[in-house]
Amino acid sequence: MATLTTPLSEIYGIGPKFLDRLEKLGIKTAGDLLRHFPFRYDDFSQICKIAELKAGQQATIQGTITDVSSRRSWQRRMFLVEAFISDETGDIRAIWFNQPYLKNVLREGKLVSLAGKVVVSKNKFYLSNPVYEVLNNEDEISQTKHTGRLVPIYPETKGLTSKGIRYLVQPIIRDLEKIPEILPISALQKNNLPEINSAIRWIHFPESPKEAQAAKKRFAFEDLFCLQLSNIRQRLKLNAEKAVPVPTDMEWLKETLRGLPFELTISQKQSLWDILQDLQKPHPMNRLLQGDVGSGKTIVAALAALTAAKENKQSVFMAPTEILANQHYQTFIKFFPGFKKGLAIVTASEAKVFYGDGLEAKIKKSELLKEIASGKIKLIIGTHALIQKNIVFNDLVFVVIDEQHRFGVKQRAKLLKINKLVPHFLSMSATPIPRTLTLTIFGDLNLSTITELPKNRKAIITKIVAPANRDKAYAFIRDQVQKGRQVFVICPRIEIPSLEDQEKAGLSWRNQAFQNLEIKAVKEEYEKLNIKIFPDLEVAMLHGKMKAEEKELIMKQFKNGEIDVLVSTSVVEVGVDVPNAAIMMIEGAERFGLAQLYQFRGRVGRGGHQSFCFLFTDSSAQSTNQRLQSVVEAKNGLELAEKDLEIRGPGEFLGQNQAGIPDLAMKAVQNPDLVKTSRQAALEIIEKDPELNAHPLLKEKLEKFSKDIHLE
Repeated sequence: MATLTTPLSEIYGIGPKFLDRLEKLGIKTAGDLLRHFPFRYDDFSQICKIAELKAGQQATIQGTITDVSSRRSWQRRMFLVEAFISDETGDIRAIWFNQPYLKNVLREGKLVSLAGKVVVSKNKFYLSNPVYEVLNNEDEISQTKHTGRLVPIYPETKGLTSKGIRYLVQPIIRDLEKIPEILPISALQKNNLPEINSAIRWIHFPESPKEAQAAKKRFAFEDLFCLQLSNIRQRLKLNAEKAVPVPTDMEWLKETLRGLPFELTISQKQSLWDILQDLQKPHPMNRLLQGDVGSGKTIVAALAALTAAKENKQSVFMAPTEILANQHYQTFIKFFPGFKKGLAIVTASEAKVFYGDGLEAKIKKSELLKEIASGKIKLIIGTHALIQKNIVFNDLVFVVIDEQHRFGVKQRAKLLKINKLVPHFLSMSATPIPRTLTLTIFGDLNLSTITELPKNRKAIITKIVAPANRDKAYAFIRDQVQKGRQVFVICPRIEIPSLEDQEKAGLSWRNQAFQNLEIKAVKEEYEKLNIKIFPDLEVAMLHGKMKAEEKELIMKQFKNGEIDVLVSTSVVEVGVDVPNAAIMMIEGAERFGLAQLYQFRGRVGRGGHQSFCFLFTDSSAQSTNQRLQSVVEAKNGLELAEKDLEIRGPGEFLGQNQAGIPDLAMKAVQNPDLVKTSRQAALEIIEKDPELNAHPLLKEKLEKFSKDIHLE
């Protein structure tokens, strides 16, 4: 008998070819294969007599083959296999395309079960490319895998079809030792969930849609439950670690706020207070600060870093790109020109130190690293390259990570190697995160949200631009540029090729070939605008393959008003604050998520001028117009994010490859009741058994689960 840990190489009937193909899907053991769940089911459960068939029907018929033939089509491009099947009520033709081997499989006199769509041609019914099963005798009719039932359809890979996977799964389920249950019985009973052995059978070979649904719910609950447990334990673990408490000098803070050229909004003040309260605690902060683009997250984090510097402690600001790191550096100098405790920027291309009162100097990296290690520099800004072996901090207490949904585990591990105490962590994100996600994916983070934009900001006028109105929009944009405004242009999002297409092309969407597609899109848009549409304007482009110095120069020229129109991919640093940029033009707007469009729109409207966002689309579909109309009307990023999550699902919202969460759990995130019940069950078990010593199988499962998910 097989167990969940039995290698597939030891299971009879699984040869080397199957093993190689399964390994491509990350499947090496019987347990891996059984956890490779179907993503849908074909309903072939209706077994019909041939005489009862109707055109367009999905059905299963069972009968005897009376004739088989094969031929090439008249175009000689296709090989056809035809068979006639009869039962006691009549006969029907079945036809298969480009599967010549079936001539030797489907032989006259064989009993078969066929499932597929009934097609009508010249007033005669036939089955087109039906799924087939050869039955040795009538006793096998009730034991079919591929027909006569709800048939599972799996994620596939080249050379491994759903039929092949079903062929492998059924005997393993039949011969498998009883699987021990890892979930608490009380949780199963309270949520009306099947135990593990029934659930495995039901998810692969359900007798009814109800069984399939119950099994899916059970495994989704299990994954959410483990995710919640992992979050709760991570939070408890962090609470047990030691950090340096950073007190707040309220008089100093009030004086610093009075020195700003603007007043913080109410939610900025609340968020700052949340962070300062966390900094005063003797265990590390783990907080996410979210807010729309331009809502003032950076100034809140900067004030917290200044609080640490006031106590002669070091802080680090990590940005995803050099351009954004530079923007943070300039923001500090602009709003806190009197800061004299050492402000440095470290990137791959430069190292600079600001000493206050306009004193700034370039410095050798080796010298800067010595000053950081000695504690002379209290505020260090840079990319993630700051976490390197050769960078040693003297008294680092506060780390800010910009634009990264999930953070902390890897960064903390690296920083722990060079610090006796764990620093306080703050992550900032311009992507509003719906409540269901904060309760699951980000369950170990405390959350602060900036809900309003700074005062005196004018609402951005947003328009959907159909092909017929392009010229009018271009004319309007030219008029705005002639009045002194500048324009961002975002190129269409490149769709990720399917796994099948990737294999055919021999590429991964992350690799060079995919990047080249995005660069090509930018170059084409740049040439169109520069030569055909705006030959009289200064047009430039920006993409990820350009050297850091090139990108920095272009952004500097754009910021200085030397460039009128900047063409960029969606993933490049359009987040740089350019107050004079008053037009956001998005090509192929229908290809982006709602929350992403909302963020793009927030890149303009930062100056005193009226700003505009144009959503260019070639789609005439009503659904596209409805989606884009919701961006036009959106006043609140969080509401739009909720809608985006509902439409696209969390895999697209977060980025499936970054999230690393099992598919069923990802889908279940949209079920608030299941999220709530899984969290409640996790809290109950942690309260009674925080170390899970009374639940060794669950503890083992959780350790593997935590390793498998990659939430960074």
